[in-house]
Amino acid sequence: MRRKTTRQPGRSKALSAARLDRMIADAIVDAYGESEQIVGFYTMLEDNLATPFRTRVLGVEVTVERLDLTDDEQIVAVCARGKSRQRVPILDLPLPGPPPRGADWILAFRRWARGGR
Repeated sequence: MRRKTTRQPGRSKALSAARLDRMIADAIVDAYGESEQIVGFYTMLEDNLATPFRTRVLGVEVTVERLDLTDDEQIVAVCARGKSRQRVPILDLPLPGPPPRGADWILAFRRWARGGR
């Protein structure tokens, strides 16, 4: 007997490894070397991730205002709480439930960064 699963409104189904691999290929097409590949992911994230959105970092609610690419080639989320701003590497950023539109690109970047391609 199959268990019936219920989906919460607005939640997408988990992305398959094959789908993430296709996204990775799209992000790094024509990129030579890791530096250009990171820029490819940054471009995809900038184009597809809906900001601002709220999430929790270390138990504190923050607003992800935008993304940035640091001088040492890290993609970071610029998180705000009141007048304070903190950059959090996108690899470490907790995603809210439901995730914002385009969060699948964060998952693809994480898979690429961990060598899961």
